[in-house]
Amino acid sequence: MLPRKSFAMVQTGVRTLEPREVEIPDIDAFSAILELEACGICGSDYEQYEGALRTPMPVIPGHEPLGRIARIGDVAAERWGVDVGDRVAVETMLSCRHCPTCFDGRYHLCENRRIYSYIPLDESPGLWGGYAQYMYLHANSVIHRVDPSLPAELAVMFNPLGAGFRWAVELPETKPGESVVILGPGQRGLSSVIACREVGAGTIVVTGLAADARKLELARAFGADHTIDVDNEPAVERVKALTDGGADVVVDVSAYATQPVRDALDMVKPGGRIVLAGVKGFKPVDDFVSDLIVMKEVTIHGAIGVTSSGYRSAIRLIESGRSPIGQMHTHDFPLENADLAIRTLAREVENDESIHSCLIPPK
Repeated sequence: MLPRKSFAMVQTGVRTLEPREVEIPDIDAFSAILELEACGICGSDYEQYEGALRTPMPVIPGHEPLGRIARIGDVAAERWGVDVGDRVAVETMLSCRHCPTCFDGRYHLCENRRIYSYIPLDESPGLWGGYAQYMYLHANSVIHRVDPSLPAELAVMFNPLGAGFRWAVELPETKPGESVVILGPGQRGLSSVIACREVGAGTIVVTGLAADARKLELARAFGADHTIDVDNEPAVERVKALTDGGADVVVDVSAYATQPVRDALDMVKPGGRIVLAGVKGFKPVDDFVSDLIVMKEVTIHGAIGVTSSGYRSAIRLIESGRSPIGQMHTHDFPLENADLAIRTLAREVENDESIHSCLIPPK
């Protein structure tokens, strides 16, 4: 029997999260209610918290939810192949399924898409985010079954690892033996190392700041052949030396900094591929020389979000037990400490740093 209300942390303003009780809605044949086990936190949670994403408020954040089906309509159960009690991972994007973009198979770029955690609380039924005990699953949700025996803090890493597979493997079509440079050692950079090593990439190089020493150490543990401290080493020269003049693939997952975009053009070999996945707050890139793209015949891919193939690859790898990804999980925070969790990820808490963390709702 479900309770009448769900505890949730609601963002009501910039850097302001408030605990609330939110009504658990009735469902129709096409929808469901998820009981959250964990919700992952990433850099975009901080951007939302900071007000950089112009999120309508009040809103329940959280776009990396893992949980068990608590209630489900008959049609949804048949479509999704799940029933009450099954553990599922929920994709971030809610597409319309009817526009030309969706029909073309690019549902994550839907012209009418919505995103879990960015739908306002006053839009019925309100429980649109993972910072809660319970969450509403819309009929257009995409969900994936997950092994119920996995620890929740490990299973919830389907999202960053899914990004690693899509951004560093699928989009650039990384092949066995190819050299890959990953700019940025955060959750998705480290996940990219795991994904590239899984598909047999050759030399893998990861760059980061001096402050990222712990993350760069993890990158090596995950299979990176070399790491570069960009504060103290000439990154472009080092990459060229390590990759015989240039990498087959360069993936930028760094946040805000624009220099990596410029560096990527120098690091990639002629005919190579660059994937830009780290957002920069819409800042222009200084000294961006487009002629380098022309003269080197470089392919540049933009990357937004993760699609089903990436999620499936991530979940299969986590379930296999082969992945060391659990080593980057550093913190479990009670849901009511969501503010602290976000600030810790952003390095605002003295003498503490998280790499991957998640929120655990009260039982």
